[in-house]
Amino acid sequence: MEFGSAVILAGGKSSRMGFDKQFLQAKNSYLLCHHQHQLAEVFNQIIVVSNVPELYANTSFELVRDEIPGKGPLGGIHIGLKTARSQQVYLLACDMPNIHLGYIRFMQQRLREAPAQACITRFGDWIEPFNAFYSRSLVPEIKHYLGRGHHSLFHFLKELDTLYIEEQEARRFSPDWSMFLNLNTRENFEAWHSSDPNSMLLSPTDG
Repeated sequence: MEFGSAVILAGGKSSRMGFDKQFLQAKNSYLLCHHQHQLAEVFNQIIVVSNVPELYANTSFELVRDEIPGKGPLGGIHIGLKTARSQQVYLLACDMPNIHLGYIRFMQQRLREAPAQACITRFGDWIEPFNAFYSRSLVPEIKHYLGRGHHSLFHFLKELDTLYIEEQEARRFSPDWSMFLNLNTRENFEAWHSSDPNSMLLSPTDG
């Protein structure tokens, strides 16, 4: 199966948000559960990499923990790809609230036309490592890279055969770049909340 698996990287205490961003909620459920309903339109396997899988005990997510802990996003990508059943795997971070299914399908089509180890969007000289596709074949390369004491996702991506989608192309789907929004701070959340009144913020101290 070429496509079919999606991975959501969850967990990790955010110093800027002040708590684990897995506790973000939208429409009276965890933001990840909101993602589940959207991603299920495109993917038949949805994996969550989390250090507190009990949060999702009543969901249909496939739950896994880091196999190589303490390595940041690359550690999560490693176990996500290792667990995935499809050759190309969609990666999303848990604090990205805006999913664009049309863009996901666009990336899939680009990969059918030009197979690559990753499909990443560029923003000027910057790259967007999530809302992206990675090949399951990268599992041993990631393990070797981490084993050498490296953990930078951005440096790792430079070593890959990567299909880049340029900013101009991506903005046809998301002119305001909102499909790459990260809720890194409470200010980010409040701005997003103002555009989505059904969203809400829950932290472990909110009861």
